[in-house]
Amino acid sequence: MADSLLNHSPFESLESSAGHLSTRLGWMFFSMAILTFFLMGLGSTTRVMNAGLSCPDWPLCYGAFVPAQQMNLQVFLEWFHRLVASSMGFLMIGLTGLTYWWRKQIPRWVPVAATLCLLLVITQGVLGGLTVTQLLRFDIVTAHLATGLMFFSCLLGIGAALVTYQGTGVVGRLPGVGIMAVVCVYGQSILGGVVASRWAAHQCLGGSRLCSVMYSHFAGVVPAVLAVTILVVVAMRTAALHPLLRILSQVMTLLLCVQLVLGVSTLRLHLQVVVLTVAHQVIGAALLGILVLFTVFSWRDRKQAQGLGASF
Repeated sequence: MADSLLNHSPFESLESSAGHLSTRLGWMFFSMAILTFFLMGLGSTTRVMNAGLSCPDWPLCYGAFVPAQQMNLQVFLEWFHRLVASSMGFLMIGLTGLTYWWRKQIPRWVPVAATLCLLLVITQGVLGGLTVTQLLRFDIVTAHLATGLMFFSCLLGIGAALVTYQGTGVVGRLPGVGIMAVVCVYGQSILGGVVASRWAAHQCLGGSRLCSVMYSHFAGVVPAVLAVTILVVVAMRTAALHPLLRILSQVMTLLLCVQLVLGVSTLRLHLQVVVLTVAHQVIGAALLGILVLFTVFSWRDRKQAQGLGASF
């Protein structure tokens, strides 16, 4: 099913081994992105459950790899979050190594891009440690989120650039509009991270403190929603658009609507429902990911139309 969406026409009977290898590598990056998405959801749950400092030391937890005696729900969330994050680091080292091992058979830019992803995950690990040692300082927590979203987006972008894809060549201005939407949603996600890391919504609703921080997040909704809406409308009005791009535009429409409903609901319920608060942050990351996929695939579509080949 996935392969049929990525190819407007059937697979050619003869495909180069290099193309097969690039596609395989692309799906590896997609797999890493899925794991990163899970990790971000886990991190969001850890923060909302006030479990960020459940392990008072770092990188161990209560001086042990597995704090069996102190284990409860909050300690488990923080400990498991660290375990998955550490695993991500080792997996990224292995994936980067593969790109250099296969460097003669894949596009030349891939090892460089993988190295940049590795640097991002290392930075993410350092920031994760600092969030504990600096007692959840809001600027470090926000930088932790920003780096995680950047890492997630880069993994998706690399994967979309590598998998087999044959466009229709009728994307028009969609790549440019897609980039605009990605920037707006990423910026809005960071504003949401500032609100969350400073507990601005709780303080504003409870005592009228930090309301300007919360209102900045509200203001950021306008350009983000406008950019995504423009992208969806342009995609709908583009004839003969690739089926994958059309599906992605429909998915981003659904995610945008769900995100707006979740945002209003969490505010009206004073962020008391953990599931809604976590879902609001997770859906925001999912929307960003779909926008990245749409933008990269549409850019490939344009490049193919210009006769520059199927890969970057």
